[in-house]
Amino acid sequence: MKSLIVEDDFTSRLILQEILKVYGPAHIAVNGREAVDAVEAALNASAPYDLVCLDIMMPEMDGQEALTKIRSLEEARGILSTNGSKIFMTTALEEPRDVVTAFKGLCDAYIVKPIVKGRLLAELRRFNLIGQ
Repeated sequence: MKSLIVEDDFTSRLILQEILKVYGPAHIAVNGREAVDAVEAALNASAPYDLVCLDIMMPEMDGQEALTKIRSLEEARGILSTNGSKIFMTTALEEPRDVVTAFKGLCDAYIVKPIVKGRLLAELRRFNLIGQ
């Protein structure tokens, strides 16, 4: 599983990287702009990310905007969101409005911080990204 962790907080990046590196390469982006660039480069190389863990509150470009742009990149290549990268919003925001906006933007899962390993692994299994 090839992952992209998009997180501006060092501790959250480290936690996600430690959990995900066991399952394959875990790349890092520190804001939404870097995330969109990384996803585009991966798509251009025909090596898309299987998973994108995307924070919402970040500098330069927030996670909601990055989500929209990532799905647009996939759509431009004829990739439906159901067949694209699995995008998990990993955020401290629990407001219903933020959750609804993320799912309207076609995220696959919404995980509230602090990241709990068991919850993350359960979502990875639910989307068949890792084995049972």
